[in-house]
Order: sequence, then C-alpha cells, then structure tokens
Amino acid sequence: MDSREIRKVFLEFFTEKDHLVLPSFSLIPQNDPTLLLIGAGMAPLKPYFTGEKKPPYPRVATCQKCVRTPDIERVGETGRHATFFEMLGNFSFGDYFKEEAIKWAWELVTKGYKFSLDRLWVSIYKDDEESYNIWREKIGVPHEKIVRLGKEDNFWEIGVGPCGPCSEIYYDLGPEFGCDKPDCQVGCDCDRFLEIWNLVFTQYNLLPSGRMEELERKNIDTGAGLERLAMALQNVGSIYEIDTVAPLVKELSSIAEKKGQGKPGKDSLSLRIVTEHLRGVTFLVADGVLPSNEGRGYILRRLLRRALRHGRLLGIEESFLYEAVPVIIETMGDAYPELKQRADYITQIIKIEEDRFKETLNQGCRILEDSLQDLDKKGETIFPGEMAFRLYDTYGFPLDLTREIAAEKGMEIEEETFQSYLEEQREKARKALKSTGGFSRETWEGSSELETSFVGYDHLEAETRILVVTAEGTRKGEAKKGEEVELLASPVPFYAESGGQVGDTGYIEGDDFVLRVKDACYNQFEQIVLKCNVEEGAVKEGQEALARVDGERRQAICRSHTATHLLHRALKNYIGEHVNQSGSLVAPDRLRFDFTHFSSLSREDLEHLEKTINELVRQNLQVEVNHVSLDEAREMGALALFEGTYGEQVRMLKTGEYSLELCGGTHLDSTGRIGFFKFTGEEGVGAGIRRVEALTGEEAWKHVREQELILKETAEAFKSSPQGLREKVEEWLEDYRELEEKYREMRSKIAEYQADNLLNKINRNGDVNIISAEVKAENMEALRELADRVKERTNRSVVVLGAVKDGKVMIIAAATRDILNEGIHAGNLVKEISGKVGGGGGGRPEMAQAGGKNPEGLRAALDEVEHIVQRQKSGAIQETRDKKKDTRKE
Repeated sequence: MDSREIRKVFLEFFTEKDHLVLPSFSLIPQNDPTLLLIGAGMAPLKPYFTGEKKPPYPRVATCQKCVRTPDIERVGETGRHATFFEMLGNFSFGDYFKEEAIKWAWELVTKGYKFSLDRLWVSIYKDDEESYNIWREKIGVPHEKIVRLGKEDNFWEIGVGPCGPCSEIYYDLGPEFGCDKPDCQVGCDCDRFLEIWNLVFTQYNLLPSGRMEELERKNIDTGAGLERLAMALQNVGSIYEIDTVAPLVKELSSIAEKKGQGKPGKDSLSLRIVTEHLRGVTFLVADGVLPSNEGRGYILRRLLRRALRHGRLLGIEESFLYEAVPVIIETMGDAYPELKQRADYITQIIKIEEDRFKETLNQGCRILEDSLQDLDKKGETIFPGEMAFRLYDTYGFPLDLTREIAAEKGMEIEEETFQSYLEEQREKARKALKSTGGFSRETWEGSSELETSFVGYDHLEAETRILVVTAEGTRKGEAKKGEEVELLASPVPFYAESGGQVGDTGYIEGDDFVLRVKDACYNQFEQIVLKCNVEEGAVKEGQEALARVDGERRQAICRSHTATHLLHRALKNYIGEHVNQSGSLVAPDRLRFDFTHFSSLSREDLEHLEKTINELVRQNLQVEVNHVSLDEAREMGALALFEGTYGEQVRMLKTGEYSLELCGGTHLDSTGRIGFFKFTGEEGVGAGIRRVEALTGEEAWKHVREQELILKETAEAFKSSPQGLREKVEEWLEDYRELEEKYREMRSKIAEYQADNLLNKINRNGDVNIISAEVKAENMEALRELADRVKERTNRSVVVLGAVKDGKVMIIAAATRDILNEGIHAGNLVKEISGKVGGGGGGRPEMAQAGGKNPEGLRAALDEVEHIVQRQKSGAIQETRDKKKDTRKE
C-alpha cells in the first residue's frame, strides 16, 4: 500500500465514522506564540481542546504535515526518526472517548490496513485499568501483548492544564531489526518494535498544586505517523525505503556520485541525513518560512546547513540540494498542491541559502584553522567553548563540524561552556517567544467569554456598550480624565490591526465622558481591544456610548489596501506566478508590500507596474465583497496568504475581473477612489524577499508635487528650465571632469615637490632612514599618495606623515619591504603614537593609518617615531638571539 493509499484509507475510514476531514494546516502556527512550528496533528487544533474556540465539528480527522527537531541528532542513525513527517489523526472534542478511540484504531489497523494480528502489540499507561480492560475484554488482545509503561512513555502532559494517559499500537518488524537483548520488547530503544499509533486520552486537569482532577469534557487526540505505517505496510526497515522517500535517496545518491568524490552507498549516514532534512526544508519554504537567525527561520536554516555539511562529508563542495527538490515535488505534490504551485520559488530560496552558506562554511573553516594553529602553538589541547559558540552563533558553523575538525588536530571542544552560552541564547529566545504583542494573558482571562463584535465594514458609527476597562494590565472598572486605558466594547466600528492593516482611530462619546481611540488591536482571545485616552469626564463599565471612526483616515487606509490588491495581482502577472505576499503594511499615509522574488526590480519594471495600476484606477473597477466557502474560493482561484487562517466561510474581495483575493480588511467600493498610485522605493529585505513602498491619493499627489518643486529649484540653480536641466547638468559634469583632471595633475606636482623636500629631512637610526614630518594634505588619500612617493624613492626607510584638516589629525605610516623582517611594523607604530593625538589606528606592517581629535599632540607624536623604531629593531634582535640560544640547547 503506497502512501497515497494510506492517507486515503485513513481519512475515508473516519469520514464513515462521522468525522469532519480538514486539510493539513500550514507548518506555521496561527495565533499561538507558544509554538514556532506545527509539530503534532493536534497542535493546530489546540484552541478547540482548550475551549478558546468552538470546533467546526465535534469529531475531526486530518493528515497534518509536521516538523519537530528534539530528535534531530538521531536522524539517520535510526530508521524511524525524522524532523519532517505526516501525522494522521482523529480527534474528539468532548464527544467520544476511550472505547470508541481504541475500537476504531484496532478496526482500521486490522481491517483497513490488514496488519497481521501476531505482529501487533499494545502499550498502556501502567495505572490505566480502564484502557487495559477495553483492550483485553472488548478487543480481545492477549494479556501478554499488552505492555504497561510508565509516565515518561505513556502519560501526556505539558505543564499545568489538560493531560491524560496514552495507549500505543506497535508493529513488530522482526528480530532482525532488534538489539538481540533477551528482554527486548515494546519500549526498547531499538528499531524492532515500531510505534505506529498513539492514542491520547485527555481526561484530567493538572492543577498548580500537583493534584489532578477529572475533566468534565474529555477529549481524544490520536496520531499515526504515515511514514511509520508505510514502513510496516511496505515491509521495509526504514523510512528511507518507503515510496515517498526512496526516490529522493536515489536522486541524492546520483548527485553525490556526479559531484562528490566516490559513491556514498545507500546506507550512508550522511546520505540519510541530507535526504531527511531536505524534505523538511522543502515543506518549510513552501509554507512561507525563510532562512534567518531566529525563530522558525533558524530551524529552517539549521536543517538546511546540517544537510549541506553532510553533503560536504559526501565530497560535494558545490550547491546541490536545490537540484533534488523536483523529486520531492513529484512524489508529494498531489497530496500537497502548494509544492507544485511554488516549485520555482522553493528551488530558488534553497539555492540562494546554499550559495550563502557555502561562503560561510569556507569563512568558518578559515577562522577555525587559524584558531587551532594559535592554540597549538600555545600547547593547548582544549578548544574554548566560547570560541566554538561564536563560530556557531556568528557564522552559522555547526558544532559537530567544529568538533570533527578540532579532533583532527588532537583537540577536544569545551562543550560545557558552549552549552552554557547556547542555553543563555535559548533563554533569550524563550523570553522573546513569551511576548504577546504587549498584552498580558492574565489581563483578559477573566473576561475571555465576552464578545466584541465588529460592525465597521458597513458603519463608521455605532451605539456601543463599555464592557471592560483596564489600565496597566489591571481591570479597573472605571477611569478618569487624563488616564490611558485599554477597554472592551461591543459592538464596535473600529477595525483592529490585522493582516497588515493598521487599527482605526476615532472617538467614543458618552453622556459624561469622551474617549479618544488611539488604536485598535486583538488580544489573545481574539477580542478587539481599544487603546484610549480619557479626554473628558469619567468612563465606567456598563455605560452606553457612541463610537465614531475617523472617517477620513479610514478612507486613506482603504485607498492603500485596495491598491495593495492591485499591486499583488500586477506583480504576479508581470513578474511571475512565483510572486507571493510575505508581509505588508497598510497605513493611511503609505503602503508597504513584501513579496517573494529573487532579484531587484528595474526602473523599467517599476514604471510598467505603476502604469498598469494607474490604468486600473482610471478604469474605476467595482470592488465587490462576497462570503463563500473556502473550497469555492479555491476553485475560483482566489489568492490567499501563506500564513492565513481561514474558517469554512471566507471573505473574498473581487476587483472587476482583475483581482480575486481573500481578505478581512476594509476597502473602497471602486478603484477610481484610489486617485493616484506612486512607487517611492524598492529594496531587498531578506533571501528571496523584495519590498516595494508606495503612496496613494493625496499622499501620492503631495509626493509628486514635492519632487516637482525640487526639480524646479534645481533647474533655477543651474539657470535652466526643467526641460533643459539634463543637458545643462551634462555640461556641468563635463566641466567638472576637466577641472578634476587638472586638480589631480596639480596635486601630483605638489606631491612631487613635497616628496623632494621630505627626502632632505631624512634622519638615520643606525642603518634605517626615518622621515617623520607634518605636511599639508586635503584628505587621507592625498597623505597616503605622498607617503607612497617618498617610500618609492628610498630604501630601508620608515615614513610617518601627519596633517591637520578642519581640526582633525590624519597620520600615515609606511615602511619599505626590505626592513619588515627586522621587526619594523607600521601598524604597531601608529597604535603607539595615535594616543598622543587623542585617537587610534592600526594596519599592516608595510602601511597603516591613524586619526585623532587633538592637533596639539601631533608634534609630540611625530617626535616619538624614532624611539619606537629603535625599540622595534632591538626587540627583533633580542628575539633572534633567544631563538639561537634555544636551538643550541636542543
């Protein structure tokens, strides 16, 4: 049974059991700051389990793509551990419980998948007699095939809150996959007994005191790893041999043969790691994750770089991962259409990151080799953990690669120190993760059941009721003039910041109070929170009032938002379908749009896009809002965000026949009201991400007017008309180039004259010529040119020149090559004298520079040169004597 059939059998089975089948959610969690990535089938459904949201149906089934990395070190070493996997699951939100979950799991395993009974085993939590009785008496599993395991293995809990025992179904792959221990059985860490399904019975609530109480509404959360089911059903010993993974192993093996140095073999650990990690990388990029040094972007980067490092161990020095992506798309694209839709984009992002890390890898190797040489000279055998962490953190250099290279030099990594730095970094990340947009969960927890309905699509005014008044995270119930408060009210016409659109502002006026609404945003419970100043009177919970949105500002925001939709479609039409929104800002005074693309937009590109959008504005296309099912919207080809969360009914925005997009924001009713669209900037903001900024309406007109005034003023300064300004500027530039050439010639002659004068001021220190003098120079470049001229016309010389310009000191030091091996070092010399001019400097042995803010100290600095040169020579002589003495002793 191939993977496609395994998915189909599972989902059809639970459809027959009255489950609502939902498509896989994105790997990027929605509205859950506690998770970086979706790592379990139940993770996207957490709000239904906790009661924060009402589930679309009491019973749900999914095939969820997942990424999790706690077992990353075991990937490749075993045949079953993976960072990317598909999790089949059935879920009950207070509906059925243990008996049905166990019965259906066994029915599907034995009848749907037709597993042999004699190879199936069951585990339960050691104290769960209820589950034991169901397995033994209702299902008929023999007592000896029911294994009791402890809390670590078979009890699910994450801190306080809902928790419960687990029961697992195992498949015996056979003794040839075992560890040969006489007591090898379910629970052993070897590959023989393969866990294929985990049933979690959420029946308790763990209190802070440690006591567990029975939940009134019990839930079921199950997970069956598709890859593990495929191993058993396809009778293979590892995930690398199943139908969705084996073709990738074969392709990467072929690439390694062509680009590497020798055939890796199908069981190569490095080949396995590359294969597994590339699957995760591909799916992460498809869902909109981009490589970065923090959060989920760091997880992506870690997987990709670990794969590249193991590619290097296969002998592959160049970029290669991107070449194997089409195999993943071919094997998984039918189940996950986003892979096919974003194929070019995925390939490009991976190649860009590969190329970048190739440079990082080379740079890291150089730094590591230099460090190892320095430590070796000192006789050290321990490589400092701080240095290993800096390589890891700053250069993205994997610890295992540092460890391997250090071991070749006979050194061990000081890993305790490394881990302490790593833990410190993780703690900072954890603290950042706990940030929830400025709102404390506790502030609103007591009022989480209250509804704040939004009526602002159709009304800019609404009679409302004040529900909750808080200040500084504490519910106050009332507030007086001059206080800043955050409150809940319902209904409200204020749009809360989301989807890139900023929140509305305006006023709330009661009989004896006036509030100025400064912003509107969502809290953790998806309630609209209004941030206000009490401008008059006092406001209390329960009062009635009139809420008014600033209509002019809202209209400006709508112009920006409707224009953003035109821009998105125009980019796709002109640049390519790989363009997808990756971020946006929709504000009254500007709009910003981030999108996936691999090179900068040319001036011609921007002109074409701007012309297209303004033509659409003049066509005055009608903007229609329709509420349709998500499936209908997809069938109609509506654009949706990578990270969007949508219910069964979605809000679809149709702009003429040009644009169709899912959107919860506020918009104009026709494109003509945009007025005018103007780009103001284009730049890159990350690997494969470009950003454009633009203005609409009056802001666009103001911008053009300002540019026009600048053009007129510049033309007047050149004594020209705007139309003739280009020709006039070209004339001026030609004159300037001629003057610049004459100036260079004159400066060269002056330098020759100054060099001649300086050569007459040579002081001899033994057999070294010293030229140390204050001269006139416009800048450091001119000073360097003069030093070069003097140095070229002498030998065995040290040249130190200083100049003062606009109260700042410039110093250049140079040494001829024929004395560098005698201890002379220009860089060290300027370091010593720069303190006298209140500055600092340094450089190479043959050329260095310094600067300072104390012109009065320049003479003293130059006078010091002869003494420093003498010390450098003496030090070199003594070092030579010491070496000879050591040689004689040996």
